Amino acid sequence: MPDAVELIRAKRDGRTLTGAEISWLIGAYTAGLVADEQMSAMAMAIYFRSLDPAELRAWTAAMVSSGERLDLSGLPVPTVDKHSTGGVGDKVSLILAPLVASCGAAVPQLSGRGLGHTGGTLDKLESIPGWRASLSGAEMMTVLAGTGCVICAAGPGLAPADRKLYALRDVTGTVESIPLIASSIMSKKIAEGTAALVLDVKVGSGAFMRDITDARRLAETMVALGGEQGVRTTALLTAMDEPLGRAVGNGVEVAEAVAALRGDGPPDLVEVTLALAREMLLLAGIDADPAAALADGRAMDRYRAMIAAQGGDPDAPLPEAARVQTVTAPASGWLHRLDARAVGVAAWRLGAGRARKEDPVSAAAGIICLAKPGEQVERGQPVLELRADAADRFGRAREALADSIEIADGPPELGPRVLARIGL
Repeated sequence: MPDAVELIRAKRDGRTLTGAEISWLIGAYTAGLVADEQMSAMAMAIYFRSLDPAELRAWTAAMVSSGERLDLSGLPVPTVDKHSTGGVGDKVSLILAPLVASCGAAVPQLSGRGLGHTGGTLDKLESIPGWRASLSGAEMMTVLAGTGCVICAAGPGLAPADRKLYALRDVTGTVESIPLIASSIMSKKIAEGTAALVLDVKVGSGAFMRDITDARRLAETMVALGGEQGVRTTALLTAMDEPLGRAVGNGVEVAEAVAALRGDGPPDLVEVTLALAREMLLLAGIDADPAAALADGRAMDRYRAMIAAQGGDPDAPLPEAARVQTVTAPASGWLHRLDARAVGVAAWRLGAGRARKEDPVSAAAGIICLAKPGEQVERGQPVLELRADAADRFGRAREALADSIEIADGPPELGPRVLARIGL
């Protein structure tokens, strides 16, 4: 039987771990036989030494095998899901799941909560009165079979090794390791049981991956892992230098997603959503036009059915913040830059995000981008609307926004939102 300290030393010193060693380590850690401090040391060793393709394949397979794997084969339509690596204003899932379902696929979207400057899909949907994120396996299947889509929290039985390891990485400075990111994301998605998966890998100041070379490497790594585990997987690299859409927060993003489902969404949000929808339908083998489903109301009907099936009232008013302030343009001209990370941090400080997983979030707090790059503004014109439940939230939010706005005399050159496609 291997020894945890022996394996830590081996990886620290650059030796390749065998599949049997990795399988034992993950199994023993899940069972509580390997201590958190030992797995923290292993994570740091991996951060510096990385995992080669065979090690990463074994590591991911062991994470999947640490718990149950859902069986969606009984559904009468193809299954396909999407995962985003996280950004600012990224409410795509709220639109995408019902949109793709309305085109004939089943979308089992197991989502997470926000941490730091990036928002979480579950936090956003919990702004809707009555809506439930936690569903039993039977409830999840009932919603999925009845509406074609479900957005809910992953149950404790799915990839429990990842649940433990993720918490360690967050507090030990090892989050940025590409092998650990890739295995974390893909172990949950493989265990989810979907037949196909599209990855939205964000790139830019507001993304986890700021450099396109790192983003491409992460995308290629995850696409390969999906294929090796029998999940048809592709990835789109999408820009995240400015917030996606105009709303950043929880309730405000739900409102913007509903506007998009009504056919009145911001162009950048609609562009990214339709690109991902087309990719999902391609992988699912479905010949359908998602733009038509958005325009004729089918996607909205699915959204309303999904929200109701999870206990929510799609007609209930969303929470409104008690206090509002604005940030104005420091000069007249063209807005060249609205830094996504700064806006995300400011929204977090207003109460929309959390520093620790157990922290509460405000459903009403957030930011509305009244102007976006490429638009003209006048000095003193409101550019950002800040929303919070308490007045003492605004000071630190404004500090985060101090250098976030750049204005110039001429219009900027705006690049595409979809930067590259990785995969089949």
